[in-house]
This record gives sequence, C-alpha cells and structure tokens, in this order.
Amino acid sequence: MTSSDQPLWRQITDTLRDEIAGGLAPGTRLPTEAQLARRFAVNRHTVRRALAALAEEGQVHARRGAGVFVMAPPMDYPLTRHTRFTAALAASGRVPGRTIVMVQPGPASVAEAEALTLDADAPVLRVEGTSLSDGVTVSHFRSAFPLARLPGLEAAFAEGMGVTQALAACGVAEYTRAWTRLSARLADSLLAGHLQIRPGGAVIRSESLNQGPDGEPVEYGITHFAGDRVTLTVMPE
Repeated sequence: MTSSDQPLWRQITDTLRDEIAGGLAPGTRLPTEAQLARRFAVNRHTVRRALAALAEEGQVHARRGAGVFVMAPPMDYPLTRHTRFTAALAASGRVPGRTIVMVQPGPASVAEAEALTLDADAPVLRVEGTSLSDGVTVSHFRSAFPLARLPGLEAAFAEGMGVTQALAACGVAEYTRAWTRLSARLADSLLAGHLQIRPGGAVIRSESLNQGPDGEPVEYGITHFAGDRVTLTVMPE
C-alpha cells in the first residue's frame, strides 16, 4: 500500500477491491481482521471500516462465525408457474441449501385465511426458515399451509422434507404459482439478522400463493430476498 492523501481505511478498501477484481474467486475467504491489520500495519478498527465499505459496495459479505467472503454475482431466479427455488439454483450450477427455524401449527391470520380461502381461525401450519446459495443466505421465508387439506404435513417437515417433498407426501404431487406480488423494502434489524445483511439494506419482498392441480390453495408465503444476492426475472408462460 502506497502513501496517499486518502484515509488509511480507504486505501485498504481500494487495495482489496483491486485484488478481488484481479481474480479472487467468489466464495474466497479473506484473511481475518487480525491478519489484515498486521499486513497493513493498522489497527483492527481501521480494517473493519475498510471491510464495511467493501460490503456496502457488494464486493464481500460477512458470515457470522465464519469470516468475510468474496461475493458471488447475484443468482438469477426465474419466476414462472412451475420453477422451484432449489431447481433454479441447481440449474445455475450453485449448491442450494435450506435451514428451517420454525414449524408450528396455529390459527390462520386474516391474510392467511383470505389467501388460502379458509374460515377465520382455521388451522394452518407455519414454516419459517432461510434459503442458501453456496452456503450464503439469500432469502428468509415464512409460509402457511392449510392443515385440514394436507394431513401428515407436519410429520413430513419433521422428517426433514422440503416443501415439494412434503406436499407430495400429502398427495399434492404437483403445484403451481397462482400469483406473486413483488415490492421493495429496507431490512429492519430482525430481518437483517436472518439475511446476514446490515440493517437498512435493500430487500425484495415476494408475497405469493401456490395451488394444487385442482386449483385449491396449498401454500401462502412471504419471502424476503437480499437485494444484492438475487435477481428475480418474471417469465411469461
């Protein structure tokens, strides 16, 4: 790093940005803060500010307990009646992943009952979790399923099945997207924690309804995608 009128943290940011552009592969873990502090002969606070600037540019992302990694280009997720998120990831050569944080039955909310065409307070199964691409969190989802129409669904999720497998186990071998509403949001601290982004970061909110072959609603869900990690493409059919 050469002398400059720029602050030290900015010089470090520029140096690391050049190294990323010079060939660091997406997913590469950067040296630790302590290692970078020794390399540039600065304190860790200065390194932390430089890494934060790179994160704001979308060059890197931090994973709690794992370190700071070079950001991959946004994954393209085509929104069609049939495309599944995991299938879209696999088709792009990425490794899909999913973490379920809650599976809980309860009475339907007003929005859930309306979307799923249920009576007020009818029982639904709520499933909440995150979706990952190559180990990086790209979305947080919360879905509601009509329990009376899908006997055995809670047991299917308890066995570790994904949505497609769980619905198939309940007799819904195929389902399609009935509609999707997209909007933009800024992440609050809770959502930012789920997505591992900074509070106030841009997210894409997707509200959608899936239906079985008979047209009966089987899943109503709201998913928030990290805005710099996913490109949603609406595909007419």
